[in-house]
Amino acid sequence: MYPTMPPLSPMPTPQLSAAAPAGGMPDKKQYGLQQQVALQNILRPTMISYTPHQGYAADYGAQLPFMIPNGAMYGHTTHGIPFYHQNLRPGRRQDANDAGSALRSPLLDEFRANKARKWELRDIYGHIVEFSGDQHGSRFIQQKLETATSEEKQGVFDEIVPDNALQLIQDVFGNYVIQKLFEHGTQVQKTVLANTMEGHILPLSLQMYGCRVVQKAVEFVLPDQQAAFVSELDPHVLKCVKDANGNHVIQKLIERVSHERLGFVNSFRGNVYDLSTHPYGCRVLQRCFEHLPEETTRPLMDELHKYMINLMQDQFGNYVVQFVLEQGKPQDRNQVITKLRGQMLNMARHKFASNVCEKALVTAGIEERRILIDEIILPKTDGVSPIVSMMKDQFANYVLQRALTVAETDQKEILIAKIRPQLVSMRRYSSAYSKHLISIERLLERTINASKASDKPADYPSLLHKPVN
Repeated sequence: MYPTMPPLSPMPTPQLSAAAPAGGMPDKKQYGLQQQVALQNILRPTMISYTPHQGYAADYGAQLPFMIPNGAMYGHTTHGIPFYHQNLRPGRRQDANDAGSALRSPLLDEFRANKARKWELRDIYGHIVEFSGDQHGSRFIQQKLETATSEEKQGVFDEIVPDNALQLIQDVFGNYVIQKLFEHGTQVQKTVLANTMEGHILPLSLQMYGCRVVQKAVEFVLPDQQAAFVSELDPHVLKCVKDANGNHVIQKLIERVSHERLGFVNSFRGNVYDLSTHPYGCRVLQRCFEHLPEETTRPLMDELHKYMINLMQDQFGNYVVQFVLEQGKPQDRNQVITKLRGQMLNMARHKFASNVCEKALVTAGIEERRILIDEIILPKTDGVSPIVSMMKDQFANYVLQRALTVAETDQKEILIAKIRPQLVSMRRYSSAYSKHLISIERLLERTINASKASDKPADYPSLLHKPVN
């Protein structure tokens, strides 16, 4: 994955001599910059050069690299894609006379200082790349592209594509300009822009800003180019799925690309448990179930059912199970609820499985719900009352509250009759459960009052939400 870099605008610098000027004492800051250029020429003789702008001749390869404390130098390449050389961004603490100011063109300095002038895109032609890499300049270009004429869009496009596209795609501010070109450019411009990305889709997908541009491109390019993106990622799809940036690209492909072109989904088979218990994999799996046809997802769903009890208790897997309960097919939802039968008390007391219990109570059919609530009402064979245990538990008490809100009238009355005396007893002899009891007591009062006002059962939400640890 690409390392995070301090932002820098692609601004030119005057050619400096590595030697101290003759005659008089040299300025320390100027001399320091000269030494950096000398070091650059020794260590980085092949640095990437930007194409000079028409109206502002400059050698972007002569930009000064910035040194970091351990001696490493920005400006390297990763995954075969050159990084966009970036300067410290405005708004961060820095000297007014530091290199950040020196690397800005007079036009950008004027733009940042002169807010009274009504600026147009034509005013910054020759400086589009520089402005795109600046916080304020990027925002200006984005706004103008939304209403720009065809000629203005072409002017912006010609300065960026192809020479500077990859650098801007990876830039903290430049990536937004590229996204606007995909949104508002002509189809020809979108195709050409996407062509410059081909061959680099994997590293861009794994990069913080590049992944956003890839997602936007997927939305606006033609199906053949979508297929080309898929082909590049196909051998590395599991790596992308488990990457903080790449997983968003895979989700977007699943949402937007025709399922016939998504051959990489077959690689998920045999990996369903691993994906379900992964912080990013669980999201991708849910998108598969949401957007892909039954014939594609059925093998994945059948594999999921094998691990259902374990997934209910996993911090990420429980979200996949909840998704099946909420949006899955009736037969899959019924299988999940069947697995819960006989396990309600144990699962309700589990931090993650308790979420599944609540979702099951809400999404189950009337008869299935009655069976689950009966487990809560009826004493165990050892005489232990599930209600008492659930009232005391930090997680199960929320499942009990949910049961109280969704139960049919007869079960609701039984729950009230069993909960009320326990509230009195617990308050008398213990203060350990006061937080849980207050929530249950308030819900009980609302439920009783609502029952008096109407013969129809109603859903009365709990006042408190589960604490997030």
